[in-house]
Amino acid sequence: MSMSGQRRAPLFEALKRHLARGCSGFHFPAHVGGRGLPLALTGELARLDLTELPGLDDLHAPTGPIARAQELAAALYGADHTFFLVNGSTAGIQALLLAATGPGQKVLLPRNIHRSVIGGLVLSGAEPVYVSPPFSREFSIPLPPEAVGVRAALAAHPDLAAVLWTHPDYHGLATLDAGVTAAVWGAGLPLLVDEAHGAHLPFHPALPFPALGLRAAAAVQSMHKLGGALTQGSLLHLKGPQVPADRVRRALALIQTASPSYLLMASLDLARRQLAVSGPRRVGRAVELAARLRQGLAVLDGVRVLDAGPGRGDPTKVVVSTGGLGLSGYEAAAVLDRQYGVQVEMAGSAYVLLVVGLGARVQDIVRALRAFRALTRERTRSSCRSDTADFCLPPAAEKVLTPRESWLLPARALPPEQAAGLVAAETISICPPGIPIVFPGEKLTAEVIQYILEIKVRGFAVQATDPELTSIIVH
Repeated sequence: MSMSGQRRAPLFEALKRHLARGCSGFHFPAHVGGRGLPLALTGELARLDLTELPGLDDLHAPTGPIARAQELAAALYGADHTFFLVNGSTAGIQALLLAATGPGQKVLLPRNIHRSVIGGLVLSGAEPVYVSPPFSREFSIPLPPEAVGVRAALAAHPDLAAVLWTHPDYHGLATLDAGVTAAVWGAGLPLLVDEAHGAHLPFHPALPFPALGLRAAAAVQSMHKLGGALTQGSLLHLKGPQVPADRVRRALALIQTASPSYLLMASLDLARRQLAVSGPRRVGRAVELAARLRQGLAVLDGVRVLDAGPGRGDPTKVVVSTGGLGLSGYEAAAVLDRQYGVQVEMAGSAYVLLVVGLGARVQDIVRALRAFRALTRERTRSSCRSDTADFCLPPAAEKVLTPRESWLLPARALPPEQAAGLVAAETISICPPGIPIVFPGEKLTAEVIQYILEIKVRGFAVQATDPELTSIIVH
């Protein structure tokens, strides 16, 4: 498709044409162009909050401007089919699992998957086969799984139906390379990719290679994370015949809301246009600002910045080890926010993650560097706590039930101290980034219970049935 076509925003233009007609609206949403909303919410965006009116198309059966907007997105990213998602990448990942797997079929996954994958496994009934990634003790983060581990898992499970991978991971590390993709393709399996953090990858050579360019059959991108769309706006791309588009369409009709937000869809349309017209410049600017931040941090005493190497990591994701400052990541994040007005994306036991996005400014980089300089003056290596960089995930537990089997069985709540040896009936994740540490259907070992108790003591932000972790749901 020509660049002149990419300068259009079909859905947004259709919404504007509709508003220009000046109709009297007797339909949902019944705020009628924002007039019934609280005053603080009114404005141009509120007027665009419309529904499936004549000329505005239908997300679940698109033939008009939504269809054209999706076609433009597919052309930009090199996909055969692209679907707009208004329930975030979660909906896309779960739809792919429903389309590509079924009850009793196996799917290969890295163990540091997003919690949304567990929901997809419950819906599809598929059985997970996990590959455990290596771990960085200095930064206290999982590293990309190695190709040798992928090949071993493929050989041990010749009955796999699909592979679902995360690329790049939450910390910006590239997890797909020629070795991994060759192994998956050699096994004849569809490669489904959670590319939530990769909507910007095609627009700058310093970034990891995008999934579709690495022979993925499908990729799901959170355009709201790094692509410039509103929160929850995401894209699902298909390439090749391995994942039938009609099955994905049916799965999305099952999962996504029957009242999709036109605000979110219009933001996807406009974000795609922005990336098509000025993506290299805008993403390049973010890369330059991130390089300035990295260079400034590199000269500070007690500060270490994760460097994956050219093409192996997203330079706009800046992972900073805090152990040399004598602080946990949580403590450092609290000080940065409270004292210096610098808010990070994520804090871990031994690091903080800063994301330099399309909206970053020079003054933001200057402010962050000033804050870290102040931290290095206030803290010394002699004050470093011995436990900040030594909080690793426990060994993988025994899988007793599939997530779907666990979901359907009766369960009860018990204090963590009484749950050792029982089977977990829920997902427990540290969030962000939403990576599970307890999977439904796995036996709760003594090591896992100790890890949960340590999380409770340290006050980590947790997503669980009981966020205070006074109880765990078990079978």
